[in-house]
Amino acid sequence: MSVYWRAVKRGQNLIVDDTHWLEEIIGGYRENKSGIDAYARTMGYEPERSRKGFDTVEDAKVFVESFSPWELFGVRDVNVEPEARPALG
Repeated sequence: MSVYWRAVKRGQNLIVDDTHWLEEIIGGYRENKSGIDAYARTMGYEPERSRKGFDTVEDAKVFVESFSPWELFGVRDVNVEPEARPALG
């Protein structure tokens, strides 16, 4: 399994994939007129996993990764790939 960022319109999604290349979005950030919004996936209601108004993309990515959302899928001891992958399509 691997964890990586993938480019999407106006931002990036954090992805975990399995051995069958099935991708699951586990977080992300979007650049808006008012700043950068970021979230980390959860299986319940946890509003602290979402925040608006980041000044930099790097701050938003650090915020998302700090929750280790890949652990929701049983992935442990993984490093997020340093380079973002290009958008699909």
